[in-house]
Amino acid sequence: MSDNTIPYKIYLNEEEMPKAWYNLRADMKNKPAPLLNPGTGQPLSAEELSPIFCEELVKQELDETTPFIDIPEEIRSFYKMYRPSPLVRAYCLEEKLGTPARIYYKFEGNNTSGSHKLNSAIAQAYYAKKQGLKGVTTETGAGQWGTALSMACSYFDLDCKVYMVKVSYEQKPFRREVMRTYGASVVPSPSDTTEIGKKILAEFPGTTGSLGCAISEAVEVATKNPGYRYVLGSVLNQVLLHQSVIGLETKTALDKYDIHPDVIIGCAGGGSNLGGLIAPFMGEKLRGEADYRIIAVEPASCPSFTRGTFAYDFCDTGMICPLAKMYTLGSSFIPSANHAGGLRFHGMSSTLSQLYHDGYMEAVSVEQTSVFEAATQFARTEGILPAPESSHAIRVAIDEALKCKETGEEKTIVFGLTGTGYFDLVAYQKYNDGEMSDYIPTDEDIAASIAKLPKVNA
Repeated sequence: MSDNTIPYKIYLNEEEMPKAWYNLRADMKNKPAPLLNPGTGQPLSAEELSPIFCEELVKQELDETTPFIDIPEEIRSFYKMYRPSPLVRAYCLEEKLGTPARIYYKFEGNNTSGSHKLNSAIAQAYYAKKQGLKGVTTETGAGQWGTALSMACSYFDLDCKVYMVKVSYEQKPFRREVMRTYGASVVPSPSDTTEIGKKILAEFPGTTGSLGCAISEAVEVATKNPGYRYVLGSVLNQVLLHQSVIGLETKTALDKYDIHPDVIIGCAGGGSNLGGLIAPFMGEKLRGEADYRIIAVEPASCPSFTRGTFAYDFCDTGMICPLAKMYTLGSSFIPSANHAGGLRFHGMSSTLSQLYHDGYMEAVSVEQTSVFEAATQFARTEGILPAPESSHAIRVAIDEALKCKETGEEKTIVFGLTGTGYFDLVAYQKYNDGEMSDYIPTDEDIAASIAKLPKVNA
């Protein structure tokens, strides 16, 4: 199809929205390894997971055979407030780069939470309400997930307790206030309000925190308070399932104009955005129906894929959560206080880790200053101030487009723009003032953390 017939923004109508989530695991020959009970080393049963997660979410977490799971009408109705989200042709960026590549981005920032996180938050809040729970607990890094969950809990009249990574709590006070406006309580993590928090503070005095720390605290509170369950914004199979609406809509929009992507790029912290974006495309790749080059982009300061080890590890710093087989830097690894707060997790989704291990996707790490250089260029050409997390994907999308400029190849590049960066202006200020630095952990730093991996016979 001629470029002249493709609009700047490809919108779907409500009837074209997905009516079912796509379960990528159903098409995987090598399934992701099961979650293990850290005490017994045996795969966790639904009965063991139910005190932590909502019952319906436990079923979704363990289901690796059902390809499509219906989206309840109540969730679809909520989705209609901000979905379908647009697939945008980056004509201005292409022109600025002078590249023959065609660049598209799926924009997930057109809701109050400012990110894709709402896709799973509303689903998890719905199942908690349906189960008759009082409320939920969670962690949040940069604050997108906490903001999304506070919105979802407000909609269903659920209590919401958020443990926010301390460095983000301090750097992003306005996102914290959005959570409080929606009725959530927000605590900087690690804190002295939990036994795990006190232990971490004693072991790492002055720590700026990590997602692993915040997860530990949130799980402790959920399991000690009747009527509460823990919910997570990334990493888990259930979250990637809910986020598949991103990829399903993207594929429908591309198919509408007979567009075949050559390269699909997503930022990677725990895996929610990346897993959601690539889901239907990876499914085609696994079934042998099509081929795509899929690239995960992570920060050089927290390089789980590119420098981590594929092994069973705790998902949290306090080592109270189940063990997951994933690419990990070790649960004791606490990243530097960089500004891509949502990408500061020591591990990666088990599903994505297995796909990466089996060679179905690539991974690259990028340094923070180059990420913000790309973010600034994108903002000046496309008119959207991108979230720091999303800007990792922008960096590599620009790099791939510049390679096309060198070779003359007319590739089609698709990347996920997970959200906006209007609550991340402290980071932009540091970049603009020349005060931003690049921290890359040493081999010794990573080795010390990897040495503490649990010994598992599985």
